[in-house]
Amino acid sequence: MRNINERWLARDLLFSRQSQVKRIRAMTSVTESASQVGAANVLSVGSRAPSIKVEDWLRGQPVTKLAPGKVYIVAFLATWCRTCIASMPPLVILQDKYRNNGVEVVGIAAHEQASTADEARASLDAWLTKSVPNLNYAIAFDYAGEMSKLWMDPSFSVGIPTSFVVGRDGRFAFIGHSTQLYNALPKVLNGSWAVSDEAKALDAERINTGRRRKRELSQKRALVEPIFAGLEPAMKSKDWPAALSAVEETLASMPDEVTFRGLHAELLLHNIRDMGAGLPLLRQLVRDAIDKKSVVWMSVAIRQLFDPAKDYSGFPDAERFAMGKDLSEHILAANPPQDSEGAKFLSYGAVAQYYYETGKRDRAIELVELALKWLDATPASVRAKRMSCSALCRRWRVTGVRSSVTRSVVQPPKTRLPRNRNRDRQGRQREQCCLPCLFCLVVWDGNRCLLGMSGHSP
Repeated sequence: MRNINERWLARDLLFSRQSQVKRIRAMTSVTESASQVGAANVLSVGSRAPSIKVEDWLRGQPVTKLAPGKVYIVAFLATWCRTCIASMPPLVILQDKYRNNGVEVVGIAAHEQASTADEARASLDAWLTKSVPNLNYAIAFDYAGEMSKLWMDPSFSVGIPTSFVVGRDGRFAFIGHSTQLYNALPKVLNGSWAVSDEAKALDAERINTGRRRKRELSQKRALVEPIFAGLEPAMKSKDWPAALSAVEETLASMPDEVTFRGLHAELLLHNIRDMGAGLPLLRQLVRDAIDKKSVVWMSVAIRQLFDPAKDYSGFPDAERFAMGKDLSEHILAANPPQDSEGAKFLSYGAVAQYYYETGKRDRAIELVELALKWLDATPASVRAKRMSCSALCRRWRVTGVRSSVTRSVVQPPKTRLPRNRNRDRQGRQREQCCLPCLFCLVVWDGNRCLLGMSGHSP
């Protein structure tokens, strides 16, 4: 199951500051609402299902109320979640197979990300038309998150895709991951699932896990929010010592938080220019990233080493290229080019830069093209894609990559991004699109990185 919190690091690279502020506020409401759920109010198998409260219906007949005598499969999904996307065709099959048994499938798009509800709705509608033309069940749009408050939070369901089955008596007969549903549905329909030990164990596991995760999230927010309140103005005013102090305060409480591990190295190496303090931190970050086999961690590390916007004049070249080689090989092993999974735009741009600087131009072009193709297939708004794609621009402007994906996404007809000019490492002027922050993974507002780090503003 895709844990929503675990996916935010990669997902933040696609979305604007406004949508992320909305997400941060949603985190607060989710945590608070979940913490207020008493034992008597927890939704589990046997509980009466709440009402369906959504903003709009994009496909199928609206389900205004749960009719007695029918079975409803209510599936929470999001177009940015590949597991959710993979769960949709089986739901089409289930709808066809069990329609005559009074089963109705309802998809709830409650986690779409965009600056406005209208943008999210339009993006979802376009994606449904393109990607699921044979859809045979209703899709509801819930940008405000009411369904999460009514269904997900009280059941302590913290990941998607999550499916709820409402029985003919209006009570929950199943709550769990959509893949678990396929095996359980025959038992749900014949009435044996709800009273089974398997159902009770699944319920207990979900509730215990959900409580623990929501408690951890609440504790993490309490630590991070005051620090961000001081960090943002320090970054804006380029008060690097104050920013460094805020980051080190965070790491004292959360030593394994990759966002701040990367920012720590960024400040020392590229802002304060203290190589003696920064290089040991970066070496440790590289070792930890490789040990964890985490593409996100490795992506944060390699962008400290191979970013065209950064000045590496003080770096020891031999060590820089040795770390780049190690990270590139591990990134490509963990997220291989032939694999359709994994956000390739997250790391392939920096890997391509490494290959370009080592003279392997064709390999660099191949990786950038793969990242652009992956981005083109990603369910996200054109604006979000354009923001992420623009970061890869700086590589193809240097390497000469000419991609139909780049032309259509970065520069759609009659829509051009603002541009600026800066000098490349050889002192030549080169054009550059406005770049999203591919380092901090925190907030990009369409014009600059919220933290204003070097090389991250247009």
